[in-house]
Amino acid sequence: MGETLTASDVKKIEEEIEYRKLHVRKEAIQAVKEARAHGDLSENFEYHAAKKEKNSNESRIHYLERMLKTANIVSDDSKDGEVGLNNTVEVYFEEDDETEVYKLVTSIRGNSMSGKISIESPMGKALLGKKEGDRVYVKVNENTGYYVVIRSIQNTTDDAEDRIRGF
Repeated sequence: MGETLTASDVKKIEEEIEYRKLHVRKEAIQAVKEARAHGDLSENFEYHAAKKEKNSNESRIHYLERMLKTANIVSDDSKDGEVGLNNTVEVYFEEDDETEVYKLVTSIRGNSMSGKISIESPMGKALLGKKEGDRVYVKVNENTGYYVVIRSIQNTTDDAEDRIRGF
């Protein structure tokens, strides 16, 4: 079983594949041709850089296509009042006496630096399916964990700004 994806994730991946095949690939091939025309390939930095960029694009295409083939497609619908995919959750950290806001996303859109946490992360797993007011134990490992309290849940199904992570 591969990555957990939503229909929106699949659409974004398909769009990136199409863009890379129709635009980036053509530009990369042209750059290789131009660099090759400059002469001696053994000392031609432009040629080696162009080949590296072309190969990187092809690798990304194959990576995304393989991800789609092995994906586990899930719905991003959640029950009313329950934490689900694409929901924004305000949580209170008891130990730190602080409140943070997170959006639960699939792992390919996860970016903790921008407040997007994966449903496969310890926090995401703990929050999924819980309700406002619930005190939730987030298990970090066998010996460590902490409690958070869900203060609010917002259904934020708009994921247009979410980006698919690179590799």
